[in-house]
Amino acid sequence: MFKAIRIAILLFILVNVALATVLAKYRTTDWKQPLRVVIYPLNGDRSEASAAYLTSLGDASFEPIAVFMQEEGRRYDVALNEPVQVRLGPVVDELPPAPPTSGNPLAVMAWSLQLRYWAWRHDTAAGGKPDIRLFVLYHDPATHAVLAHSLGLEKGLIGVVNAFAAHSMAGSNNMVITHEMLHTLGATDKYEMGSNLPRFPVGYAEPELAPRYPQRFAEIMAGRIAVSEQKAVIPDGLATTLIGTETAREIRWMK
Repeated sequence: MFKAIRIAILLFILVNVALATVLAKYRTTDWKQPLRVVIYPLNGDRSEASAAYLTSLGDASFEPIAVFMQEEGRRYDVALNEPVQVRLGPVVDELPPAPPTSGNPLAVMAWSLQLRYWAWRHDTAAGGKPDIRLFVLYHDPATHAVLAHSLGLEKGLIGVVNAFAAHSMAGSNNMVITHEMLHTLGATDKYEMGSNLPRFPVGYAEPELAPRYPQRFAEIMAGRIAVSEQKAVIPDGLATTLIGTETAREIRWMK
């Protein structure tokens, strides 16, 4: 009897979480009002360099993200003049739960729920509940040449981003943050998993460009500019990045 009650309670929680996810999906992509995005910085490697970098951050550090979404929204005739409002939240001291190393569905589900509970506990920004919460873990580039994969969850509208604690890399950091933010809105990756090359045509910002190479911009969900069929480069930031038509459809900017 006790086991049956536990299962029933778990099912009730899962049904309510699923319903809330569906409602949030339609509310956040109807583009009737600006989405409130809060970025919570974290000292991801517990280094002095990252701690010092966190003190230099302000709302202006992430203004390029809002500008990018505004300019791209105009290209797709989005009626809303300001699709997102991005502001900096307080520093979070506790690191988020690590994702499972295996692809076990139950482990992934349990981790997703843990992350959402962790995000709820650290959602302490003033000024009303945000629509999207992005937790950015900064690392000293002097000791971290490569960072772990970032992620954006559509369920819960939460992003966990690994970034470099260096002003020279602020542009590429903002590109990764924007990529994961769009994941929370339903956008999918558009690069080949093995090679990281943009997938043609959906991973090309200008698939109709003639000649096709080199491309001039990166598609935001591909993350790289294709300069040849077998080579792509990472852009310095959002200035050389566009939202492609397939991504625009996924976030309901076009049919």
